[in-house]
Amino acid sequence: MSPRLGSNPAGLESSTALNAGAPAPRQHFGDRRQPNDTWMEKSTPSRSRRTRYLVIGALTVAIIAAIGIALGVTLSKKHSSSASSGSSSGSGSSVVNETNGDPSNFEKNPALKQSFYGLAYTPEGSQLPECGNTLAGVITDIQLISQLTTRIRLYGADCNQTELVLEAIKQTKVNVSVVVANYPISTDGGAAYTRQAIELEQAITAYGTNNIIGMTVGNEFILDYLGDNGGGQDPNSAVANTGAQMLIGFINDTKKMLANMSVSIPVGNSDAGAYFNNLVLADVSYGLANVHPWFANVSIDQAAGWTWDFFTGTDVALANTLANKPTMSIAETGWPSNATDAGSDSNGPSLATEANLQTFLDTFLCQANTNGTEYYFFEVFDEPWKGAQFGGVEGYWGLFYANKTLKGITIPDCS
Repeated sequence: MSPRLGSNPAGLESSTALNAGAPAPRQHFGDRRQPNDTWMEKSTPSRSRRTRYLVIGALTVAIIAAIGIALGVTLSKKHSSSASSGSSSGSGSSVVNETNGDPSNFEKNPALKQSFYGLAYTPEGSQLPECGNTLAGVITDIQLISQLTTRIRLYGADCNQTELVLEAIKQTKVNVSVVVANYPISTDGGAAYTRQAIELEQAITAYGTNNIIGMTVGNEFILDYLGDNGGGQDPNSAVANTGAQMLIGFINDTKKMLANMSVSIPVGNSDAGAYFNNLVLADVSYGLANVHPWFANVSIDQAAGWTWDFFTGTDVALANTLANKPTMSIAETGWPSNATDAGSDSNGPSLATEANLQTFLDTFLCQANTNGTEYYFFEVFDEPWKGAQFGGVEGYWGLFYANKTLKGITIPDCS
């Protein structure tokens, strides 16, 4: 038996998740981030991890995306070693020095260790309607990320982020694979799904699938659907199954799109750890579960062990009951390092601090690698827009500050 992570808590929360799937239609939705906290039995607006973005017509977005890539490629030629603006006391640096302006020949930061199975990542400025991401910025991100992991997961495809990431990997020549994603919502008649499906199809056509290891359709879709429709907390209720049929339509349409392109990419789904619907999970190759000890009000000294216990006891156990036995991974786990106000800097037993982030890294990372647990640590960079919109700890989950300097932490060496 593999060793367990950290200390084991007295018991798990009484929540379970079931999953499966079915066929789907083509539609598109924006890269909207919703809260992870609702996988718990209680949820508050201040803990919302996602926000719904404005839906823009596919043609308009396609034009913006095309212009963005063209400008991005041009700007990448001017990609320099200057860091993003901002100040911090972090021990690392966002300055990535390149030789002769070659993105593939960059100076490595000895503070960074390739110890993570995977990282959750959204390029800055990948939200509609602004779409302020740039290839130069994504190149810097990929240079840093490649020193920490060989895998990243995206959340959606808006603002041409899939192509930007694949182009950055191409230019930096690093060993990084991507779980690309389509982030549909249930309230726009499939517009966001369709919009993103078009972008994903274009990205695959342009870059192939060598650096793509999965395509996730839906992020906390069932959790959101229950919340939007007063469906309670049962992911397999009649209300949840209605939402599941909509999501299954998107999933099966994605499979059809890939088949028509003659490409083979595993198609999966991501949801809160206790909100997988059986029908959805039965229709996919893999499931990604958001499992956050912070939102479960677990103390930091029990957080790593609780995460492993919840994931294996709820999500892995569920997958093993299904005929297709989808591969299960942790889509998000981590620990916040700050908060916008003193009233929300505690989950009850523990605080949002860099010291506690360090504890979670020390008790989860190498142990999860030893156990063979597949996980995407949440997340690479702080995201100030979340803090401004939602407050609390929402903007402070990164390993790096928003200016891309490493926080006052030490990355464990799991080699």
